[in-house]
Amino acid sequence: MSLSSFLRKGLLASVCAAVSVTTASAASLKIGYSDWPGWVAWQVAIDKGWLKEAKVDADFQWFDYSASLDAFAAHKLDAVMATNGDALMTGANGHKGVMILATDYSDGNDMVVAQPGITNMQELKGKSIAVEEGLVDHLLLLKGLEKSGLSEKDVNLVNTKTNETPQVLASGQVAAIVAWQPNSGQALHAVPGSKPVFTSHEVPGLIYDTIVVDPQSLHDNRDQWQRLVGVWDHIVTYINDPKTQPDALRIMAARTGVTPAAYKRFLKGTHLLTISDDKAVFVKQSGLGSLYGSTEISDKFNVQQGVYKEHQDIDSYIDPSLTTSVK
Repeated sequence: MSLSSFLRKGLLASVCAAVSVTTASAASLKIGYSDWPGWVAWQVAIDKGWLKEAKVDADFQWFDYSASLDAFAAHKLDAVMATNGDALMTGANGHKGVMILATDYSDGNDMVVAQPGITNMQELKGKSIAVEEGLVDHLLLLKGLEKSGLSEKDVNLVNTKTNETPQVLASGQVAAIVAWQPNSGQALHAVPGSKPVFTSHEVPGLIYDTIVVDPQSLHDNRDQWQRLVGVWDHIVTYINDPKTQPDALRIMAARTGVTPAAYKRFLKGTHLLTISDDKAVFVKQSGLGSLYGSTEISDKFNVQQGVYKEHQDIDSYIDPSLTTSVK
């Protein structure tokens, strides 16, 4: 969109910026979330009224995952639920966010699913594998190949949208696919005899799932974000407690349109993190046990794959102060 003069454009931008700041501090926190157990978990707090009890004025908006990233990139959200690697991607490409909480890490839900008869990663040498290139499960595939003494050069990648991988495996066009739940589960169901030959359970901490907040919103609404983080342990306890888990599963399953039994399987592949866990994860060190170390690995992958050109300043994407402030 263009305006007739530079001066007019500058004046309009100034007015809009002033209105935006005023609105941001007064309006509900707009948070994009999508179909991943560590993020759907927030539905429990929404339905139970725990956010209101904590005086958090939040508007949780449901998206497909990629659409939520697009909405955050377009400055339509105050925060988005995203993997640590994708937080870097959105930041490098225009809208930088800050990770204030790690809800979980993938513990088996992300997987390489192979055709019947293929029992390990080594047997994929020279074969075609469908994966959405540049996304986090591409990184998972590389780690699986590396652990098996192979590299990306030893296989043929077929760039495929993650939600299309079950159909591609069923078509017989590829020897394996790489996807996260529910797509990985759909692939296993679509091809009887198929099996996972590598999963995120074997690389805990490779994929952290986080809340990524716009820095201006964090500055303007810090008290609200602090209170929201303070609700998280209540959610994790309710989900993990055998007495209350059935109700939690009912709520989460209803949000995603599956049965509680199906959602329980998804939950098993997700390692929910408590605030105590987060206090350790947010300690700066190398390796997958730290959000910093894991994100550094994601950064190297993103640059290697051309997701963006310049390495990112990892420290500037992580704010441990909200988790450390929870008593």
